[in-house]
Amino acid sequence: MSLRDASSALPSLAHRYRRLVEAGEIRKDASQEKAVAALDRLIVEISSSRLAAKSSALGWLFAKRQDRGKSVRGLYLHGSVGTGKTMLMDMLFELAPSRRKRRAHFNDFMADVHDRIDAHRRALKRGEAKGDDPIPPVAAAIADEARVLCFDEFAVTDIADAMILSRLFSALFAHGVVLVATSNVAPRDLYRDGLNRQLFLPFIDLLEEHTDVLQLDSGIDYRREKLSRLPVYLTPLGADTDRRMDDAWKIAMNGSAEAPVDLTVKGRTVHVPRAVRDVARFSFAELCEEPHGARDFLAIADRFHTIFIDRIPVLAAAQRNETKRFILLIDTLYDRHARIVVSAAAPPERLYAGRTGTEAFEFERTASRLTEMQTREWLETPERDDAPGGTSAG
Repeated sequence: MSLRDASSALPSLAHRYRRLVEAGEIRKDASQEKAVAALDRLIVEISSSRLAAKSSALGWLFAKRQDRGKSVRGLYLHGSVGTGKTMLMDMLFELAPSRRKRRAHFNDFMADVHDRIDAHRRALKRGEAKGDDPIPPVAAAIADEARVLCFDEFAVTDIADAMILSRLFSALFAHGVVLVATSNVAPRDLYRDGLNRQLFLPFIDLLEEHTDVLQLDSGIDYRREKLSRLPVYLTPLGADTDRRMDDAWKIAMNGSAEAPVDLTVKGRTVHVPRAVRDVARFSFAELCEEPHGARDFLAIADRFHTIFIDRIPVLAAAQRNETKRFILLIDTLYDRHARIVVSAAAPPERLYAGRTGTEAFEFERTASRLTEMQTREWLETPERDDAPGGTSAG
């Protein structure tokens, strides 16, 4: 099969996009169509570079090495919240003709990089590794695992990340890794007010050298439009409420697949059982019956802009630990201006059965906040964008 024939047989984002428009799941948008064309070009080039490597002399033996050597320009999509960047990147990730691919939130990826660097240094001390510089072996290992890297919410706020990005990605691009990223800001605005930013500037040059930069901004926040139609507080508990929560979750998924996510908090793992982009879903038991603390809830609120919580019970006075965690959870989500979609056994003012003590007093504030988080004013106010992880990339 020729490269041209193979390319014509590839799955097309344009076809997938048209089907979503025809089904009424999304609106036709000229800015999104431009990005679809760029992503389809990327699919063809990834496939063509693989086929070229495999069809070369002795390709059966050296295909992997030559596959890496073929340079394919990636894509950096930036624009305001809710313009469809993440949706389109997820479609590319699903259709990309490569078995070696990885999709990650950028902060999660960098946490993994730092873990690998620390592991290399420990191995070096034990005499189990060679080379004082951990970046080359870490980059080689990542490239072995994924030729296509898809990053959601590309935002650099940590100086430790900023100082290694240029060297890390120089090595990754040298291995032929293709980068696709979404961000709320253009490359030149990354790490804008960061400490020692001049040391970060070579990474921006590198990023623009190896990716096409495309702004995706129609001026419409499609995500907000969809989320504004979601129920916020469903009661009482039962099969009908469970079904309505599932329907709301399907809307929030917006055609993407859910997957578990692990957040690292001070060396511990906080497990998120169900997540789609920057929306997460938990049961009350997973959040408030497990031994979570303030840092855990803050990490969740900074990573996800909307939190689904299933089956909040009426809390008895004897359930002191669960009540304290729930109060802390709502305080954290409120402070970070997160959105919630919950199912509960009773309205907010009747969720705590105790009548005396500290918890009863504190729960009055919790009930008030739960009520405020259902109002139009709350839902129409933009979520905070000063969290460590930045805002969603839509």
